[in-house]
Amino acid sequence: MSLVETRTLDRGPSDDTTLHPTRHLFLLLQAARPLAASSRHALVDIDEVEIGRGDALGCHRRVDGGVRRLRIDVPDAWMSTVHVRLRVRVASVLAADAGSKNGTRIDGVATAGAELADGAVIEAGRTLFLYAARLPAPASAPLDASAADLRAPAGLRTFVPELAQRFDELTRVAPSPAPVLVLGPTGTGKELVARAIHALSGRSGPFVAVNCGAVAPALLESELFGHQKGAFSGAIADRVGLVETASGGTLFLDELGEIPERVQVALLRVLQEREVIRVGASTPVPVDLRVVAATHRDPAAAVRAGTLREDFVARVRGFVLELPPLAARVPDLGLLVAALLERLAGARAATVELDVEAARALVAHAWPQNIRELERALETALALAGAGPILPRHLKLEAPAPAAAAPDDPLRAELLALLAQHQGNVSAVATAIGKKRQQIQKWLKKYGIDPDRYR
Repeated sequence: MSLVETRTLDRGPSDDTTLHPTRHLFLLLQAARPLAASSRHALVDIDEVEIGRGDALGCHRRVDGGVRRLRIDVPDAWMSTVHVRLRVRVASVLAADAGSKNGTRIDGVATAGAELADGAVIEAGRTLFLYAARLPAPASAPLDASAADLRAPAGLRTFVPELAQRFDELTRVAPSPAPVLVLGPTGTGKELVARAIHALSGRSGPFVAVNCGAVAPALLESELFGHQKGAFSGAIADRVGLVETASGGTLFLDELGEIPERVQVALLRVLQEREVIRVGASTPVPVDLRVVAATHRDPAAAVRAGTLREDFVARVRGFVLELPPLAARVPDLGLLVAALLERLAGARAATVELDVEAARALVAHAWPQNIRELERALETALALAGAGPILPRHLKLEAPAPAAAAPDDPLRAELLALLAQHQGNVSAVATAIGKKRQQIQKWLKKYGIDPDRYR
């Protein structure tokens, strides 16, 4: 993507990584070209954004007659040369159709113009944009960035500034032997992160993944550590375990919370002594491995409940990364769709097209089962669509159940009071209530509360 910044608008070098709430515009997805690069644009020092058809994907910033402009070009045949304009004010952003041939939609509704709410989706031609009103970003972040600028492995690519900062730290940790613990809800891509760590580690050995929740507890010890012939009934030959197999590489322990205490003790020895003893053997075998562990459970709560040993958790939690649910990573939807289509469709990925209503459905869906659900939806759609475009019915998305919150729900009442107290600042509400910002956003969505009304 061609990114040109007028020098007078350049933010300049900065070492400031403090996060500041910043308005952003994201090019999420081109329906006709879902593998095309998406992009992020900070609406800093900008009075007007102009979106229109261009020969190639790109953007530039300029001052024109005292007006600070950002122009975004998209090679979308259904887009007009100047399709839609955003006017950036101190307290609001207004979107207006610029007399386009095919019209503009906001949140799926055709409109001549409207004030944008946080999370609004703008549809110009067959390209979808996302507006974020208060996305925390460091002052040192580039004003504009495309998917081509994200040179990290697939599992560590993001346009969400907070997550990008953590991924950057993880990139620096990856070449070291420090263990990594990845937390987050089921389906958020923890194994993708583990594979990315291995790719960046420089280790020549294999990446070995173990789903500790999918192996029967009685068999897990033998699977991990191997066994000697005759160690138990059925052990008819010596067998190398997965720990030895991962020597020289990375051992990924998924679903850490499902490991029985006896196996935790044995793994603790492996981590401390860098050696493994096969079941039924007495001679240790030296191993050189990097451990990445993952769980959807709260490790501290598991320690308190007695299902995880404190000393074991201490050994695997060197660098801790918490992955947010997909609903909190909407700016990354285009990145994820492109990566998944490339993997699922193989050689035909470049010819895959989305009907614009299918693209709209992908952006609007809540994704309760996270990236895993997105992958299943795309895999099913590719099979059903054949050589044609993916239609909404091919995605097989289930409609979310409507929230049944009573008006006097105490949590809802508390949220309303805190929003009023903090002038709609979701981060301040999260701090006051002792929860993560993503959790507050989930509650706001559940109760249908718009924080902009309190600003």
